Amino acid sequence: MTTANLVQDSDESVEVRPWWQNPLNFVAIAVAGLVLGVGIGYFAGDSLATPDVNEVDEGFLQDMRYHHDQAVQMAYFYLTEVDEPHPRLSMLAEEILLSQQMEAGRMVQMLRNFGLSEVNDTGVAMGWMGHEMPIDEMDGLASQEQLDEFAAATGDEASRIFAELMIEHHRGGVHMAEYAVDRADNSAVRSFAQSMIRGQSAEITELQTVVDELSKG
Repeated sequence: MTTANLVQDSDESVEVRPWWQNPLNFVAIAVAGLVLGVGIGYFAGDSLATPDVNEVDEGFLQDMRYHHDQAVQMAYFYLTEVDEPHPRLSMLAEEILLSQQMEAGRMVQMLRNFGLSEVNDTGVAMGWMGHEMPIDEMDGLASQEQLDEFAAATGDEASRIFAELMIEHHRGGVHMAEYAVDRADNSAVRSFAQSMIRGQSAEITELQTVVDELSKG
């Protein structure tokens, strides 16, 4: 999912495709992150979790895994495609790239331990929170229009957009995690959700600092 994927047809014309529309671009990073995350998740203790789960446990893990995918993609794009990235934002993007891949792997392991599907393949999300919506419109997810703007931006403008999109992304994730903390049945899921709240809340503060700095500049 790089900014432009060049596809040459029989007439040797070139079609430019947005970075998120070609799934092959993220196969390598997704596979690597999944393998790493599943391994770390297993040794982190998910195998010891009790099987007592309700619809909130299942929905939270499945939907949050999907939610994390976009954060990983945006962070990877920022690190590899944006010219003159902001140094502090680059460090945050690296942290997001690693931590959310690890967390996604842990969610896969937990779902396996519970005997549940590793993915939400219904196309509908958030039912476990009482308000169903298309899965790609979950709280905090950037729209295609916003991703288009991000892909087209350069320099400080790209940094500002990335930081603002990630702040909203994390806020949506925190909202989902808070619901899980209050209503999930499994103690391991509740603990995991609480750790997400702490981590993403701290990153929101750091991201906002960068936004404020760029706004002054």
